Amino acid sequence: MFDRVAGLTVRRPRVVLAVAAVLVAAMSVVGVGAFGKLVGGGFDDPDSQSTRASEVIDEEFGGEANLVLLVGGGAQRVTDSAVEQDGEQLVAELRKEPELSNVVSYWDTRSDSLLARDGRSAMVLAHVKGDESTREEHAHDIIDAYTGRYEGLTVRAGGGTAVGAELSEQVLKDLLLAEIIAVPVTLLLLLVVFGGVVAALLPLAIGTVAVAGTFAELSLLGSVTDVSVFAINLTTALGLGLGIDYALLMISRFREQLADGMSVADAVRSTVHTAGRTVVFSAGTVAVALTALLVFPQYFLRSFAYAGVGVVVIAAIGTLFVMPALLMLLGHRINSGRLPWPKADRHRRRAPFWGRLAGNVMRRPVLTAVPVLAVLLLAAAPLMGVTFGTPDERVLPEDAPSRQVSTALQADFQGDDEAAVQVVARGSMDYETVDAYAQQLALLNGVVRVEASTGTYQQGSAQAPGPANEALDGRDAQRLSIIGSAPPKSDGAQSLVQLVREAKAPAGSEEVLVGGGDAELLDAKDSIASRLPFAAGLVAVTTFILLFLFTGSIVQPLRALVLNMISLAAAIGAMTWIFQDGHLSSVLGFTPQPMDTSMTVLLFCIAFGLSMDYEVFVTSRIKELHDAGENTETAVVHGLGHTGRIVSAAACLLAVGFFAFATAKVSFMQMFGLGSGLAILIDAIAVRGVLLPAAMCLLGRSAWYAPGPLRRFHQRFGISESDPTATHAFAASETHDGMSMKGAARNA
Repeated sequence: MFDRVAGLTVRRPRVVLAVAAVLVAAMSVVGVGAFGKLVGGGFDDPDSQSTRASEVIDEEFGGEANLVLLVGGGAQRVTDSAVEQDGEQLVAELRKEPELSNVVSYWDTRSDSLLARDGRSAMVLAHVKGDESTREEHAHDIIDAYTGRYEGLTVRAGGGTAVGAELSEQVLKDLLLAEIIAVPVTLLLLLVVFGGVVAALLPLAIGTVAVAGTFAELSLLGSVTDVSVFAINLTTALGLGLGIDYALLMISRFREQLADGMSVADAVRSTVHTAGRTVVFSAGTVAVALTALLVFPQYFLRSFAYAGVGVVVIAAIGTLFVMPALLMLLGHRINSGRLPWPKADRHRRRAPFWGRLAGNVMRRPVLTAVPVLAVLLLAAAPLMGVTFGTPDERVLPEDAPSRQVSTALQADFQGDDEAAVQVVARGSMDYETVDAYAQQLALLNGVVRVEASTGTYQQGSAQAPGPANEALDGRDAQRLSIIGSAPPKSDGAQSLVQLVREAKAPAGSEEVLVGGGDAELLDAKDSIASRLPFAAGLVAVTTFILLFLFTGSIVQPLRALVLNMISLAAAIGAMTWIFQDGHLSSVLGFTPQPMDTSMTVLLFCIAFGLSMDYEVFVTSRIKELHDAGENTETAVVHGLGHTGRIVSAAACLLAVGFFAFATAKVSFMQMFGLGSGLAILIDAIAVRGVLLPAAMCLLGRSAWYAPGPLRRFHQRFGISESDPTATHAFAASETHDGMSMKGAARNA
C-alpha cells in the first residue's frame, strides 16, 4: 500500500493536490450545515428509568416543568392587586404559546411553594415542548419574548431548559474566543518549531483537510442521529493538533533524507515508508481509544467518538496523500523562508538535549525515575476522594441569568418544584391506593411535601380520605411530585431518589418509574460506571494488540499501558484538586463541584489516545534502530535524540489549543482543556523523557521479549517503520563525524 501511495504522489503530485482541493471544497460546503444540526444536552441514558419516566410524563401529563419564570413585582408584593393583574396577564399570554404546555403559576394555585418567603416574587412553571434541539430553540424564543420587563413585572428565566440553552450559547462563544487566542499563538510557535515560513504553513493544510472533512461527517450524521454541539470543540482542537503532529513527523523525516543526499523523489518514497507508516499506525491507536466512547449510550459521549475518529482518520489520510505531494513539489524549497536562528546543517536532525537526557537517565534509571514517579503519584492522590456529577447551572458563571434564578429558587422558596423527584405509577388505581402511597412517600427522610392528584402531603399532616375505590382521572398512570429539602444534585437529593425507588410500590401498579433531575444524575453515573470496565478493557486489549504488531514484543505494550495510566492518573488527579476541591477557583472563576462524569471519561479517552500517539512516534524510531542491530541502550538514546524534539514540539503546539479553553466561562470546558493540555505535556516530557528510557534500561533485553509462536506471528504479520529500500542509507546516516552510534551513546 505504501509503495502505491508513494508512487502516486511522486508521479502525479499536482493531480493528487487538485483532487484534494476539490474534496476539501465539497466537504466545506457540506460541513457548513453541521452548525444547524448539532444539538445540546445528551448527558442522559435514553434507556434509563428517569428517561422513561420523562417520556411517560410527556405522553400522559403534558410534560414535566423544565422552564421556570421568576416573576417579581419590584417594591410591591406579588399578592397586590396590580401585580396580580399583570401576573395573570403574563400567564394568559404564556398559555397561548404553542411551544409551551402545563403552564402553572402562583396566581392559579395560590400554592405557598410558588411564592417567595418575602412575598415579592413568584414562580411560573412551564414545559417547553420538543426534543433536545427544538426545545432549546423554543426556550430561546420564549426567553427573548418574555424576560426583562413585562408590564409592571420583572421576569427572569431559569430551569433545565433555560440552563441548557444558555450553556450551548456560551460554549460557542467560548470556542470562538479559544480559537482567536490559540490560532495566532500556534502560528507563531509553528514558525519557531519548523524554522521556516514554508514548512510552518504545511501543517495548516493537513489541519484544514481534517477539520473540513470532519464537519462534513458531522453534518451528515446530524441528519440521521443526535450529535452534540460540543463535538465542534474536539474537531477544531484535535484537527489542527494532529495536523501539526503528523506534518512535523513527515517534514522532519523528509529533511533528514534530503540531508543524507537522497533525491527528492527517493526522499518522498522513504518518508512515506517510514514516517507515513508511523502516522497511519499512530492514527489507529488514537482512533481505537476514541472508539471506546461508542459503548456509552449518552449521545454526548458518542458524538466525541464520531468527531474524534473522523478527524483522526481524515488527518491521517490527508497526511499520507497530501503531504507527500506537497513535499514532492516543494523539494529543497521546503527550507525556504528560513528564520535567522535555525541552522540548516545535518546536526539538527538529532536533538542533543533529548539524547543527553536519555543517556543520563539510563545511567541512573532508579535515581532519576523515582522522583518523577513520586511527583506524578502525588498529583494523582486527589483521585482518592473524587466524586462525580452531571452539568447543572453551576457550570455557568455566577452572573449567568439562569444560574441566578436557580440560586434564588433555592434561597427564597420552600423547595424547588422544578427540581422535584417525579414518580409515575402505571396501572389503574383508585383514590385510596394513591392516597396511601403518597402518605408513605411523605414519611421518607428528606421529604418536604408530596403533591399528587389526591392532594398535598407533608410529614405530620393527614389528608382527608376520598371515596374508596374511586378511579382517578381516567388515566392508566398516576403522577406524584416529591419536593425534598436537600439542594439539587447533592448527596441528600440523590439519597432521596434511592429511598423513593426502594419504597413499596402501590397496590395494583404495573410499574413505578422515578425521574427528575436527581434521578437523571444517578442514572447517568450508573450507566457510565456499568460500561466503563468494558470500554477500558476494549482500549487496553486493542492497544496491546496494535503495539505488539508494531514492536513484536509483549513487554512493550504492557510498559506503555502502565506508564500511560500513571500520567493520566496524575492529570485527572490534578483536575480533581482544582475543579472539585476548589483550588484556583478564584483565578479561573468557576464554582467547585463534583467532577463531570462525561467530561472525565472524555478526558481519559482523548489523553490516552494522544499519549499512544507519542508512544508510537518514539517507539517506532527506537524499534527501527534496534532492528538495524543496535542494542537497547543505544537505540533508546538515539531514538529519543531523533524524536524527542518532534514529540515535545508537537505536544507544546497541541497543548496550546487545549489550554486556550482555560478562557472559557463554562467550567467543564475549562477542566477538559486544562486536563488535556496537562496530560499531553506530562506524557511528552516526564514519560517520554524520563520514565520510558528508565523502564527500557531496567528491562534490558527483556524489553523485546515475545514467546516463540508470537515472534513467528509478528515476523509474518507485524508492522515495521523501517524502509527496506533505504536500510543502507539509514545505517550510514547513523554515523556522525566518524563516531559510531555506540560511542555517541557513551558520550551522551
